[in-house]
Amino acid sequence: MNFARLNLLLLLAAVVCALFVVSSNHRARKLFTELESTQKHMRDLEVEWGQLQLEQSTVAAHVRVEKLARDRLGMKVPAPGQIIAIDGAAK
Repeated sequence: MNFARLNLLLLLAAVVCALFVVSSNHRARKLFTELESTQKHMRDLEVEWGQLQLEQSTVAAHVRVEKLARDRLGMKVPAPGQIIAIDGAAK
């Protein structure tokens, strides 16, 4: 009778361990899939960041800013006599 109980107890322990292994495997696969998805999203954001930096450098180019200042605001470069230099070191 003790031998049958021991066998039943060992069988139950083996089944419980097997269920934990299956559960752990499933969770590991799920986490790996989530990791891959997050890494892809990170790569997409890096590409978008590069595009935004390129766009910013294009928009902020001195030539473009000067052209917009001339065309839209009617600004012009001052004549040499109109420029006053201020020494920032003097107080």
